Amino acid sequence: MTVSLDNVPTGRYYTDVATRAPAATRRKILEAAFAEFHLHGFQGGSVNRIVDAAKITKGALFHHFDGKQGLGCAVVDEIIGPLLEQRWLEALRHTYDPIPELQRAFRQHIRTDVDCGSSAQGCPLNNLAQEMSPLDEGFQRRIDALYCEWRKVIAEALEAGMQAGTVKRDVSPTDVAALIVSAQMGIWGTGKSSQSGDLMVQAGEAVCHYLESLRA
Repeated sequence: MTVSLDNVPTGRYYTDVATRAPAATRRKILEAAFAEFHLHGFQGGSVNRIVDAAKITKGALFHHFDGKQGLGCAVVDEIIGPLLEQRWLEALRHTYDPIPELQRAFRQHIRTDVDCGSSAQGCPLNNLAQEMSPLDEGFQRRIDALYCEWRKVIAEALEAGMQAGTVKRDVSPTDVAALIVSAQMGIWGTGKSSQSGDLMVQAGEAVCHYLESLRA
């Protein structure tokens, strides 16, 4: 999953910094924590920097969350999960022609993330998966649930396409879904390790070429 929050308000763009409304304060904390964990990792993330970015007190943070662990889990549930839905899943839930939707998603999100520089930090979901899944069962369950849903939605979209005649009948939806999600993880991981947007674009085009071969 990639990082751009074009349509998801973040602490950097939050204008009502003086508000004391509990829901708004909680949201500011989550957005600041998302940015902090994406930049520094969960273990390297600083509660003090989160407090400063959200322009709140540490007491306010611990009023809403029982600690850094609870805050991290809430970021997965309330920021990363909805971002995954917005960027990768929503369009697939409502189409009988999933190939162009998948191609559009890869091309659009790679270009967006390369242009804004966030690709250098990798995919926030994949980063947490690599860092925390071996260490914490709560993180592992949440992260795995998102990846399972991602694969499920792709597989269902491919099955719908097969029924509608837009996808080849001999395609294995579950196999393709597993490959596509793994490809996304690899492309954004490559962008982070190589610091090369061109390499991400190259890999994305290879995925899109493979998807084209699945057309009926």
